[in-house]
Amino acid sequence: MKRIASALVRRVLGPVAASTELPFTVVLPDGSAIERGSAGDPKRVVIHFKTVRSAWRTLAYGHIGVLESYFDGDVDIDGDLREIMAIGFDSGFDSSAGLLVSIRNRWHGLRFNNRTGASPKENARFHYGLGAEFYSKMLDEPYLMYTCAYYEDPSKSVLDAQIAKMEHVARKVRLAPGEHVIDMGCGFGGFMFYAAEQHGAHVTGVNTTTEQADWVKAKIAAHGLQGQLTMHEADVRQGFGSYDKVVSIGVLEHAGRHQLREVIRAHANALKPGGLGLIHFIGHVADRSTDFFIRKYIFPGGWIPSLSKALDAMEAEGLEILDVENLRRHYALTLDGWTEKFDANWPAIQAMDPARFDERFLRIWRTYLIGCAEMFRAKTSQTNLFQVVFSKPNVNVENYPMTRRHLYQEPLPIVGEQAAG
Repeated sequence: MKRIASALVRRVLGPVAASTELPFTVVLPDGSAIERGSAGDPKRVVIHFKTVRSAWRTLAYGHIGVLESYFDGDVDIDGDLREIMAIGFDSGFDSSAGLLVSIRNRWHGLRFNNRTGASPKENARFHYGLGAEFYSKMLDEPYLMYTCAYYEDPSKSVLDAQIAKMEHVARKVRLAPGEHVIDMGCGFGGFMFYAAEQHGAHVTGVNTTTEQADWVKAKIAAHGLQGQLTMHEADVRQGFGSYDKVVSIGVLEHAGRHQLREVIRAHANALKPGGLGLIHFIGHVADRSTDFFIRKYIFPGGWIPSLSKALDAMEAEGLEILDVENLRRHYALTLDGWTEKFDANWPAIQAMDPARFDERFLRIWRTYLIGCAEMFRAKTSQTNLFQVVFSKPNVNVENYPMTRRHLYQEPLPIVGEQAAG
């Protein structure tokens, strides 16, 4: 049986070895091996297929079968997981999931649909409900921004890059003191506090995740900002009036495959005539499927939207597209920073709840963080991070700059330790 299982793995992984120059070894259940590259290469990684079951899963589900076997302990990895992910993207093995995974992905979509009144809250809490204590072990403090940062210099820290991102967003929407802003899907409220403290804005946050919403409410009270910041625990589609500016950082990915238009409509409805808004989201240019791993194990209900469909929906809802920027390369660096902190703090994370934060959780989350970083870094990547600036209705010469010069003219504000601390 082990010989048959090993032959099956060779059948699936043989083309990988032929499609990449990156060095690796695959040890098969019968003890034989697939080799690529020189044995002394310091970047060589070794993948151990320990069971017959792991071979059958690889044959049935391609790269998803390898990942699920790794999560279950049927596959072990020696070496840097980054190198494994780089091999997968370099060889095209990340696209090896076939018909059975496609069926599983469709079934998952039916079960975890984000229709209004269905399960968007439960889907959000699956991931974001891990709480601020957990996320503080991975994200920048004090803002806990869980979205792509903006690296004016690749050597900057994640915190510096997140501050630069928030300022970049604020400048794009021409944020001014006294303006009323809605932060759609505000997360831990990082942009809310930044916009209030650095730009004098009044910000209303909306978030469907109970744990995050409660944390933001407590932080607003602790900082005495009740007159400037408001927090609603709700779906962004519910409607909360109209605002001078609309900011949406990382919401569109959670709309779901069939709810993109109605989520865009909620953004349009929230913007006053003459206002500006920005939507920041992971997206494909065309309409593509979303990997089953990320939907099942990380973001149930999530779907990476199409830029083209998002722009179509924005135009249909009466918005003018003013600017589109792709920050794909910035996300790879952001994820590198999160991974470094997550790894350094893993003992503290595990101590919080050993039953929940176990070896399986560690393997899944490192696959998520490192895999996404390598996806954004891959030379064939079709996954991007878009920032789209829009107006309602069309702007004219008098109310919006003719160039992008306003984004870069002055240095960024210096944020003291007291900010959102």
